[in-house]
Amino acid sequence: MNPETRKTWQRFRRNRTAYAALWLIAAEVLLAVFGYALAPDDTPDANRQIAEIALQAPGVRCDFVAFRLPRTPEPVGLPERLWAGQPPADRWTPVGKASASGDSLTFERRGPGATEERVALSQLAPRADGSYVFSRTFWLGTDKYGRDILSRLLLGFRVSLTVGLIAVFISLTIGIALGAVGGYFGGRTDDLVMLLINTIWSIPTLLLVFAIVLALGRGVGIIFLAVGLTMWVDVARLVRGQVLSLREMPFVEAAHSMGMGAGRILRRHVLPNLIGPVLVLAAGNFATAILLESGLSYLGFGVQPPSPSWGTLLNENYGYAIGGKPWMALAPALAIVLTVLAFNLVGNGLRDAADVRGK
Repeated sequence: MNPETRKTWQRFRRNRTAYAALWLIAAEVLLAVFGYALAPDDTPDANRQIAEIALQAPGVRCDFVAFRLPRTPEPVGLPERLWAGQPPADRWTPVGKASASGDSLTFERRGPGATEERVALSQLAPRADGSYVFSRTFWLGTDKYGRDILSRLLLGFRVSLTVGLIAVFISLTIGIALGAVGGYFGGRTDDLVMLLINTIWSIPTLLLVFAIVLALGRGVGIIFLAVGLTMWVDVARLVRGQVLSLREMPFVEAAHSMGMGAGRILRRHVLPNLIGPVLVLAAGNFATAILLESGLSYLGFGVQPPSPSWGTLLNENYGYAIGGKPWMALAPALAIVLTVLAFNLVGNGLRDAADVRGK
């Protein structure tokens, strides 16, 4: 780490709010990577539906028995399980009172009109300790399908952060390339770049995203592309302005007089001086990408069910928020607010830490 970078980092650490936001983002990244390992429901997309316990309040604890499925799925390795979850090998049924007798289990199903049933133990899947009745606590309650809200919220970190990361990467790649070329070469090249920038700039962001999604289809991959293609304009304008001033600096003129090509000058002498401003803008664009993805999913144009996007969770549960069950929509809403706030605070902290002349 060079001395200037070290000083910038020290100034950033003194900004306690921004530093705490950076730690929050780091924690969210860990939740995104190890979501399936931490989620109580580790089935793909946390989509284990138990209709008998739908719309339960936070903290409810239920007893279950697990019926074997006719066809047991193949076990998956640890990497695949961390990435996509473990397909369910049994079907959970909530029960009230239960008692074992010989090779059978007598239990009372939970729910309206519950009746007492008796099944052979061979039809049930035992737990690791050999018991057939087990308990689970739903810390954030369940949704209208009886799915664990906490598990789907945790997996939503992966969807939102992945969309933000890839969208920012796409926007930086296009924006830096066009802005650097237009600012360095000037003339007609700069005019063409500015014409493209102003054309995209004149189209409302959300309208452009809708147009791309409707033209290419819905899905996670399309969301990456749609959001990324709407945010490169800000990057290109910033990079172009910085390159216009840097190309007149003595070290760039010296490199040019030594016979270096334009590509080498841009790559080795101009672009490294843009890291600070670009990082600040990237943090803000990350927050914008999360908001766009959540908004699209909320409207039904983004990540499609059963994928647990935060916008999808809001879309599924907002009606219950005004019907006496506010926690169902409050959890994903708070996740969006805290994540967007954290990225904006980090961006502001980077801006202040890198603003040496302002100090």
